[in-house]
Amino acid sequence: MALFATLLVSPLALGETLELPADAEIEVQVIDRLVLDEAESRRDDILLKPVANGGGSHQLPDYCVMIGDAQRNDERLRLTASSITCIETEGSDSDIFSGEISAAAFGADGNFGLAACDSGRCELGPEQGFTLRLAEALAIEEQHNPSAQINEQRRQADGEGVANPIPAEQPDPEQ
Repeated sequence: MALFATLLVSPLALGETLELPADAEIEVQVIDRLVLDEAESRRDDILLKPVANGGGSHQLPDYCVMIGDAQRNDERLRLTASSITCIETEGSDSDIFSGEISAAAFGADGNFGLAACDSGRCELGPEQGFTLRLAEALAIEEQHNPSAQINEQRRQADGEGVANPIPAEQPDPEQ
C-alpha cells in the first residue's frame, strides 16, 4: 500500500532533477558571433544554447542557456561552459533548473577546442553548431518557481479578485 501511495505523489513533490552522465555530448551554438584575435585572445561570459534536435549523444530542454569562456590557443578556439539554466515546459507548467556544469568544446577531429581559426583570427557564428562534452556527470535539482504557484492559484481561483479576474458585464471601459 505504501508503494501505491508513493506512485500517486506528483513528480514535483518528489523533486525533478536534470541529469546527464559524464562524457555526454551536447550540440550547442553561440548566441552572439564570437571573434577572437591578437587584440582580444580571450572572452569571458559568452552565451551558448543547445541546438534544437542537435546531433549530440544527449539533449537538453529547448530553453537553456549556458555561460562559458573562450580562448584562442594557436589555431584552435577553446570553449568551456561553467553554468547552465534550463526551463523545461509542459503545457502551462514549467520547471527551472540552474547550476554548475563542467564541459568543454571538442572539434570533429576529437581534439579539445575547435578548428575555427585562420591566420590568428578565430570566428564562430550562431549558425555553427559544435559539441560540448561533459567532464563530469550533471545533476541539477529543480529550482523553486514562484510563477508556477501564481499560475496554479489563477487556475484554481473562483474568478474573483486579482488572481483570476472575470470581465464585468460591460467589458468595454468606455461604457
